Amino acid sequence: MREEVLFSVDTPYRQPLPVRGWRFGAAGEKSLAVLGALRGNEIHQMYVCAQLIQALERLEAEGRLSADCGVLVIPCANQFSMNVGRRFWAADNTDINRMFPGYDGGETTQRVAARLFQALQGYRYGVQLTSFYLPGDVVPHVRIVHTGYEHVEEAEGFGLPYTVLREPQPYDTTTLNYNWQIWNTQAFSLYTRETDGVDQAAARLAVEAILRFLAGKGLLLPALGEETVSLPAGEKTALVPEGRLRSVLAGTGGLFLRRKEPGETAEPGEVLAEIVDPCTGRVREALRIEKPGRVFFAHKVQLIHGRETAFRILPEKL
Repeated sequence: MREEVLFSVDTPYRQPLPVRGWRFGAAGEKSLAVLGALRGNEIHQMYVCAQLIQALERLEAEGRLSADCGVLVIPCANQFSMNVGRRFWAADNTDINRMFPGYDGGETTQRVAARLFQALQGYRYGVQLTSFYLPGDVVPHVRIVHTGYEHVEEAEGFGLPYTVLREPQPYDTTTLNYNWQIWNTQAFSLYTRETDGVDQAAARLAVEAILRFLAGKGLLLPALGEETVSLPAGEKTALVPEGRLRSVLAGTGGLFLRRKEPGETAEPGEVLAEIVDPCTGRVREALRIEKPGRVFFAHKVQLIHGRETAFRILPEKL
């Protein structure tokens, strides 16, 4: 294991903040890059990277990384926002993941994106541990942007239940996933249930998925005396075009009392959640669906506004 400062970020009123990376395996090899927190509330994503670093350190000490394996793990690239509890860049509220491939002579977040992208270029595979764009819980899945350069079948190696294929919107062209692919890296965004808190079970799931991917590529070797790499069995992966997910919107605002959790099935007429008057406790609305499906995303914040997305439902038949 080799720890290094990849670059430093200048911030107002304090010393520059270093962005650190941990390297494993053969020097000069660029097999897999893993990026954790790019936003200031992605505590769980940073924690997953910390657990992955511990696992890779142990595996490297056991001689279980192949001769052509080279892994870079960056737990956090936005300490500034994390330190002050802001999701986006604290000085101007911009999102670094809308700044790629970056511009070294531009605004601060453009410069951060440029230097980060420089450190991440040239890898065969790239995994971004990122958070869902809606505030809530989501089933574990891998997301790929459809650029024409993607190899969707590669995502099966993580052993997660779903691979979501997203048709890019104009703003997607400035994300890390999109630009990684354009610059010849097979890119995957890996989502687990939690974001702004630590979920140890979800973290184990994510670490196991990444190690399973490495093993499938022959980059992780079996332990001495074993024929295969011993990891929990993954699930069969279903390909989900993002456009097939159905949104359930709140018709009114109030307290959001969730009755269904991500991953649970829902039948027509079943109550997914109740929206309650915060002052009287009376039910203003009961959210239901018309066709059977599985809860893919569920709103989490206790208050919800009218017309806000409460659930996203995966149809029973894709």
